[in-house]
Amino acid sequence: MSSRLTGVGVGPGDPELVTVKGVNALRAAEVVVVPVLDTGERGRAEATVLHYVPAEKVVRVVFALNERTDRKRREAAWDAAGERVAGLLRERGSVAFATIGDPNVYSTFTYLAQTVGELVPGVMVETVPGITAMQDLAARSGAVLTEGTEPLTLVPVTAGSAVLKEALAGPGTVVAYKFGRQAGEVAAALRETGRLDDAVWGSALGLADESVRSAADMDGTPLPYLSTLIAPPRRAGGRGGKL
Repeated sequence: MSSRLTGVGVGPGDPELVTVKGVNALRAAEVVVVPVLDTGERGRAEATVLHYVPAEKVVRVVFALNERTDRKRREAAWDAAGERVAGLLRERGSVAFATIGDPNVYSTFTYLAQTVGELVPGVMVETVPGITAMQDLAARSGAVLTEGTEPLTLVPVTAGSAVLKEALAGPGTVVAYKFGRQAGEVAAALRETGRLDDAVWGSALGLADESVRSAADMDGTPLPYLSTLIAPPRRAGGRGGKL
């Protein structure tokens, strides 16, 4: 039988937001891999997985998730993680990789799957979609992501605040990921483009230290790295005005 690697989206942190299909995939796999920092603390994916599978089934694999400057170190960590998962596939046959959010949206799983595909010829790679942070924040804050013909733009602020500012100058809703360390620049961009008052941000969604606030409350103090921002466009014309 061929080996199988499944990327499972486990949502932004609230265990209740893992889909039934995601839970079934985690339980069906012989082993569940969770990514951890080299500092060793438990991440959101691991904490969520442990609500559904026993700890002895979980394997922690170190990724350089917080490495932004040293490309060689980051790629060496990816290679080592790929080798570890490839070994598990050869031994156990089926591996699920748990990732926060969705495995096809800014996920470590895409890099892992590429590496494992080269190391384990014939491996079957599949993904199970997960609820994203922008969906959860929209639900918790009451923000409407899109109406009618509005576009939706997703920007990782790790690409720079200039990219976000360009998106905010365009139409439709803009969602920003990983903006916490540049909160001051993000607030300034929202103010300059007239989007500050209607924007909301959130962090630790579904967890004990959850925060969901108006973007107008940002004072430039750095926020948690995995903060999410929703900046809707100004909407006029009443119900169905954007149809």
